[in-house]
Amino acid sequence: MSESRISLKTSEVIGGAAAGVAAMQAGSRVHAEGGDLIKIGLVGCGGRGRGALINALSNTATQNLKVTAIADAFEQPVRATEKLCRSEKPDFFSVPEEQMYWGIEAGKDLIEKSNVDVVLLCEPPGIRTRNLLLAAKAGKHIFAEKPVATDPVGVRIALEAAEIAEQKGKILIVGHHLRYEDKHIEPIKMLHDGAIGDLVCMRIYFNDAGVWTRPKQAGETEMQHQLKNWYYFNWLSGDHICEQHVHDIDVMNWMAKDQHPIRANGMGGRQVRISPNHGEIYDHHTVEFIFDDEVRGLSYCRHIPNCWNSFSEHAIGTKGTLDIEGHGRSVLKINGKEPQVWRRTYDGHQKEMNVLFDAIVNGKKLNAGKQGAIASMTAILGRLATYSGVEISWDAAFKSTLDLFPKKLTWDADIAPKPGTDGLYPCAIPGAINLADWGM
Repeated sequence: MSESRISLKTSEVIGGAAAGVAAMQAGSRVHAEGGDLIKIGLVGCGGRGRGALINALSNTATQNLKVTAIADAFEQPVRATEKLCRSEKPDFFSVPEEQMYWGIEAGKDLIEKSNVDVVLLCEPPGIRTRNLLLAAKAGKHIFAEKPVATDPVGVRIALEAAEIAEQKGKILIVGHHLRYEDKHIEPIKMLHDGAIGDLVCMRIYFNDAGVWTRPKQAGETEMQHQLKNWYYFNWLSGDHICEQHVHDIDVMNWMAKDQHPIRANGMGGRQVRISPNHGEIYDHHTVEFIFDDEVRGLSYCRHIPNCWNSFSEHAIGTKGTLDIEGHGRSVLKINGKEPQVWRRTYDGHQKEMNVLFDAIVNGKKLNAGKQGAIASMTAILGRLATYSGVEISWDAAFKSTLDLFPKKLTWDADIAPKPGTDGLYPCAIPGAINLADWGM
């Protein structure tokens, strides 16, 4: 990319089910019902990967499909996926032993060696970025879970993948499932149409107790441990501001008419999540995102037990407010009028697969790669601000040469971060970061 400022006009972004339907154009029906079998490959056989695969096999557009290849870094999740599919979707599972891949580059093997038409990328985010580019170059239709990158170099790779998929006429959607739920789509459209007046401020939250840990086992290499316990290492997850809170960050950008912030400042740290099992990431972040019209987006995410929890997005306008619970209801209040309420009636995880396969079988155009990459970059900008304690501009962050991906991807690779003598991994200290180390 020659410019760090990326224009994302509404017409350029497939923002969700409603926007996607409006933007799709009919084309060749290569995989129309009754036509060619759609062959699916899954990369990343953890809980989200298995869930995405069942959603794909349950789509409402076509049943002329089979899963024909699966891959994961480790054999056990591959076998768990095989068992699940044989139990729940036996008619749609046709994976020969030679197309069950495991190993540190199992995703690459699946993309390059199998003949699947659709790739579901549900591996850890840091691995996902390179597989996204490989899948785009290989001419696959792609579902990529969020985030699509964990550092600025990865964002640029994801944008390249989106461009290649567009050129090849392949479908690319990103797992921002809230973009596919009516309780988000309808009130945000009203927000864009001026229902609550001019947008003044947004607040977004992803506060909960946290997720699993996977302690290091005897005999494991550092690479094996970090891949199993991937959530707690920035090269793999991007910290929880990027891995989870990116859902709300994407909605914030969506509310701002799919523009990204131009700078950010923030604070954060790790208060309770301090052990050899918790890697290097923070357990709380607070970020002020500033958009080019001086609208503020106030971002809060926390992983600490026994605290106030919220997964929600909020907009304040000159004439009213919009409050959305991530998995609950939406309430739009216009001054002087009765509130309008939308309740969650379906899960966007299923709807995004319905949209994906509808686009494939009906030859429609659909590419959410840019939108997904910008959401990831916004989350990364927030992390750089909290880690450094410095206000950072979008341009400086986007142009950064920060690349967290290991120089060598092998089980015995010498990788950072490394634990100290006490077993703890070092974390970023605000005020002590040299931005030059991030290529800024």
